[in-house]
Amino acid sequence: MARWGRAGGRAETFDAAARRRRVEILWPGRLRRAAGNAAERIRRWLIAEVAPGRLMPWLPVAFGVGIVLYFTAEQEPALAAVLGLAAALILVAVLTRKRPVAFPVVLALAVMAAGLAVSTLRSARVAHPVLHHPAWNLTLAGWIEVREEREKSDRVVIKVHRLEGRRLDQAPDRVRVAVRKGTAPPVASFVELKVRLNPPLAPLRPGSYDFARDFYFQGIGASGFALGPIRNVDAPGPPSAWLKYATWIDGIRSAIDGRIRASLGGDRGAIASALITGKRDAISAPVNDAMFISGLGHVLSISGYHMVVSHKNTQGSTKPL
Repeated sequence: MARWGRAGGRAETFDAAARRRRVEILWPGRLRRAAGNAAERIRRWLIAEVAPGRLMPWLPVAFGVGIVLYFTAEQEPALAAVLGLAAALILVAVLTRKRPVAFPVVLALAVMAAGLAVSTLRSARVAHPVLHHPAWNLTLAGWIEVREEREKSDRVVIKVHRLEGRRLDQAPDRVRVAVRKGTAPPVASFVELKVRLNPPLAPLRPGSYDFARDFYFQGIGASGFALGPIRNVDAPGPPSAWLKYATWIDGIRSAIDGRIRASLGGDRGAIASALITGKRDAISAPVNDAMFISGLGHVLSISGYHMVVSHKNTQGSTKPL
């Protein structure tokens, strides 16, 4: 083919020269230099990013991507499959740890698979039956796991051993039942009673508190109230390790509550006990109403020894209430 001339010491064909002229028309010299500088800067950034230790902050990002994959899946992933995938990729990452290119790529894939596996495992662990339709006149037998004293009634969370009755689509594993004040048995008691149960309450309006979601992650599949007296009966077996632990914790709370009320009388001691132990039954009705009207009711609702309430005096120092 005929030569058109020389550029950079090399002969150019007519086609090559035409292509170069088109590039010069479309990409002027200043723009080409800017693109070259940007490409060089990106190359330096990538070199710095893959330096030893610099890729570590990307591992949480990869883990989060795995969680996003779980929530975007069209159906629930198979637990055995995702656990096997995560284990296989972790093994490959260990085997390729001396390869500078393959190791970061495989490690990122392994962390993504770990995020997917953890999400799937968490979903499988908290899954439990939930009541879908109201049911009444049910016979419930089970262990008391949680005992709460409230202003007008007591509440107990019961680990269901037997649940019988009509209009019962499936038996929840745990239910929360309101009982007459002062009649709640101690934790770890095995009881039998008649109850009416309802499905967990949906949000009252869009964006409001979702009781059903809260109940689901607590493992509670229904709520209701007792229809008659609570009978303490013989348990079919010894309590579980969890029930023994719950009994121990409840005993500690009761002891702290008694010590506080013995030291501080009236509503002062009741509020102090509520902040530390969560036992709110001793707060008088006028004080309880005043706290909720003033917007301070949430202080009692989130009570716990981890919370510190303080205020600033006129000098700006912090003092406990």
